Amino acid sequence: MTIKPDPIHPQARIGHVHLKVADIERALAFYCGVLGFSLKARYGTQAAFIAAGDYHHHIGLNTWESEGGPPPAPGTTGLFHLAILYPTRASLADALRRLDEVGIPLDGASDHGVSEALYLRDPDMNGVELYRDRPEAEWPRDAEGGIAMFTRRLDLADLRSIVEHS
Repeated sequence: MTIKPDPIHPQARIGHVHLKVADIERALAFYCGVLGFSLKARYGTQAAFIAAGDYHHHIGLNTWESEGGPPPAPGTTGLFHLAILYPTRASLADALRRLDEVGIPLDGASDHGVSEALYLRDPDMNGVELYRDRPEAEWPRDAEGGIAMFTRRLDLADLRSIVEHS
């Protein structure tokens, strides 16, 4: 494989992710019922498209190859996690409140310097990261000005306090 030296256009973005799920209703209960995405389109019992706001879809859910199937076995390749970017710390705190209300446990919670992140699993055991970016001016930098990310424990009590006092 030859690596092309020209970088991708800087405005390119990940438009959406499509997940294979075992049960559409169960997946919709999590992504729409818990996280708050809106159902944009549905194709019977086999596929659904959901989004935040007015976008056509951020996440596609389908059972085309996976209806009733088990989660991927540990040690196999595939999706590590999908990441959902929240616009503010308060909106991330609201996501944590939603998880707490229905008893969905976290796999982890990290402060990466550039972002704050919550890690969990959806009903099909897909990894899900809920995060917010800090303003770029607050990103940690090394002596040469490069980004100096780190991983530290996220203060969940402090994040929860945003919800309690808002």
